[in-house]
Amino acid sequence: MNFIANETAQKLRGGYYTPEDLATFLCQWVLEIDPKRVLEPSCGDGVFFSALRGAGAPSTLEVTAMELNDQEAAKSRRRAKEVGLPAAKVHVTDFLSWALEMSGREEATFDAVIGNPPFVRYQYLPEPFQVKAEQVFRSLGLPFTKHTNAWVPFILASMKMLRPGGRLAMVVPAEIIHVMHAQSLRSYLGAECRRLVVIDPEELWFAGTLQGAVLLLAEKRRDEADKAQGLGIYEVRDREFLRMKPAKVFSAPQSINGKTVAGKWTRAILDKETRDLFDELGDHEEVHRFSDVADVNVGIVTGANKFFLVTDEVVAKHGLERWAYPMFGRSEHCPGVIYDTKQHAANAKVGNPTNFLWFQDSEPLRYKKSKAYIEAGEAESLHTRYKCRIRSPWFSVPSVYSTEIGMLKRSHDLPRLILNKAGAYTTDTAYRIRVLNGTSAEKFVACFFNGLTALSAELEGRYYGGGVLELVPSEIEKLVIPLPGKIKAGAKELDKQIRTQTAREALEVNSRIVLGGLGLSHAKQGCVLNGWKRLRDRRHRTTSDEKVEVEAV
Repeated sequence: MNFIANETAQKLRGGYYTPEDLATFLCQWVLEIDPKRVLEPSCGDGVFFSALRGAGAPSTLEVTAMELNDQEAAKSRRRAKEVGLPAAKVHVTDFLSWALEMSGREEATFDAVIGNPPFVRYQYLPEPFQVKAEQVFRSLGLPFTKHTNAWVPFILASMKMLRPGGRLAMVVPAEIIHVMHAQSLRSYLGAECRRLVVIDPEELWFAGTLQGAVLLLAEKRRDEADKAQGLGIYEVRDREFLRMKPAKVFSAPQSINGKTVAGKWTRAILDKETRDLFDELGDHEEVHRFSDVADVNVGIVTGANKFFLVTDEVVAKHGLERWAYPMFGRSEHCPGVIYDTKQHAANAKVGNPTNFLWFQDSEPLRYKKSKAYIEAGEAESLHTRYKCRIRSPWFSVPSVYSTEIGMLKRSHDLPRLILNKAGAYTTDTAYRIRVLNGTSAEKFVACFFNGLTALSAELEGRYYGGGVLELVPSEIEKLVIPLPGKIKAGAKELDKQIRTQTAREALEVNSRIVLGGLGLSHAKQGCVLNGWKRLRDRRHRTTSDEKVEVEAV
């Protein structure tokens, strides 16, 4: 978990400024409609003022800008004068408060919006800003979540102030495409805009951060009769696209509507053949939604994993043997798809924390060594942490049980299920899964590892810095799982493949078994695998022209 005390001042105020060449490109695009009034909701040091003039904006252009930091606002004012935008006004204020106050006024309607909104997590925002963020959602009748980020209400408020036919051009996090907390924004943009284009770069544009960024170009519908075309994603490499006219870039990607715009936008990255095949397979009688064949629940929530998850050495030193139970919770604990006593012993041998301390009552306080261990935890104020302080005693963890299948919350290449033959416990870094409807746990684990489910995970999940894929229970429940009745898929052979081959090689081999069991041709298997590979490579920010060819065996 990230705590505010551990974050830099730059990150806490979202202060990552836009390179001027990108800002100029965005300004060139909005200037195509000859705007008279432009909004910049978070102007920073004024880079978009320079970009506007560099893109050919007239000196008479009226720019209304906001900046919370008074020193940065002063820089913006100076820059506006230096570049020749005398009509620019920089307000030292919170944009969300200003937008709510000005709502409905004629002077708060703009021809264009440009900028780079702050990337700040909701929990890091001061309480007054949190309140304003929620008010923005409510003013538009949109569902609100405290998992949101400052850039989401910034764009919502900006779009509301944009006139019909106006244009919004912003630098936004790449997560706009897939994170759950941006769903309200995606739905709103899909309804309000005639056309949406996301310029998606191969590389990271901001030094010193793992946060990917994209350019969002949105043109608002003129009226109800102005039909929404949908979303297009334009993938770019380096800065080559900057040599093109913005109008050409905006018109280049094919627009996709329907479920692509209504949900996550990841589908728009795939070609039509792959999207159609994915939808076709979703209707196959032997392909199921995860929630129809299995239950998923979070692992054990300790509130202090370093205290409760310990090595054999810690157990022996503090005399904790009677409270120590086997556990796994990291990818290095589970290199295959089977967790058994052999794997558990191997983990313990290299010093991994393979023990979960389950103090079911106050018994450990009666023993000198275990009491000292608990007191050492209190000396580190562990008992004051939220999850610990709401239970009594604080060191007695609730909801402790194991399931026959586990699944790690995050993965590098693709998610996999773990057949838990050791009956080990898992913390909240993993999920506990129970199979329904009589399907064996071993077959479920083996069939889960295939190209269709891997592609489904890329479409349903989200990723963060470093390209790690994460799935929460509500996303796992939507995954599509082939369970062909005619095949005998075994976890033992799959476990060996995953331990000795690359993820892609193992996936190809097992896909031939599982997808072949559905009667899927080798060409269509290759289409599914290439769709997965495209999204996986994009998440990792790697490129490859290599295509997967599935051969008959």
